[in-house]
Amino acid sequence: MGYSMTPFRLPFMRRGRAGPRDLEVSMVGPKLGATILQLGGRDPVLIAQLAKVAGISGTAIAVVEPSGEADAVRRAADQAGVLVDVRTGNLTALPCDPESVDIVVAPGLLGVIRMNQRVLCLQQVLRVLRPGGRILVIEAAPRGGLGAVFSQRSFDRTYLMNGGAKGALDAEGFRAVRILAEREGKQFVEAVRPADVTVAVAPPPGYQDR
Repeated sequence: MGYSMTPFRLPFMRRGRAGPRDLEVSMVGPKLGATILQLGGRDPVLIAQLAKVAGISGTAIAVVEPSGEADAVRRAADQAGVLVDVRTGNLTALPCDPESVDIVVAPGLLGVIRMNQRVLCLQQVLRVLRPGGRILVIEAAPRGGLGAVFSQRSFDRTYLMNGGAKGALDAEGFRAVRILAEREGKQFVEAVRPADVTVAVAPPPGYQDR
C-alpha cells in the first residue's frame, strides 16, 4: 500500500472542538485499513487515536519495552474503544514481519536513545516497512536562545550534532526525508522506505513470520 507525502487532514479538524492528538494524527496521515506501528509507549493516546482511523480493517501495533508502557497503551485503547496490538520487545529487534507495515510512528524516541540503539532501530524499521511505506518522527521542535537548552536537553548530543531526525533517517538510507511541519512546539520529520533498499537485518531471535 503506497502513501502520498501530502499531509492527510481529518474532517473533524475543521469543526469546532479538537480531539486528542488531532495534529499528530493529521501529520501521520493514516488511511482506513492501514497497518500502523508505533515505536515505544511514550504517547499511548496517539496510537489509540490512530487505531480509530485505521478502523477494524486495519491494524494498530505498539512495540514497547518491558515496563509500565504496555499497561498505559492498553488503558488508552480501552478508553478510546479500539484494539491495539501491544507487543513487548526490543526496539532494536522489532517483533513484526518483514514488509508488513504501512506507517511507522516514532514519538519522542529517536533523540533520547543511544546512537547504536537508534541505528539498529531504524534498520529494523526499514525491514518491517513495505516499499513506499513511511516513517514519521515526532519530537520537540528546536528553539533559539535559552529555549533551545530546555527544549532539547534530554536529546543525545551526537543525535543533535548529526542533524537530528533528518540526519538519522538520511544516514540509514531512507528517501524523501523532510521536515513536514513545526507546530505547537513539535517537529514532524517524515521519510519513505525506498523500494530498492537492501535490508539485511534479521528479525529478532525466536520470532517466526506468521
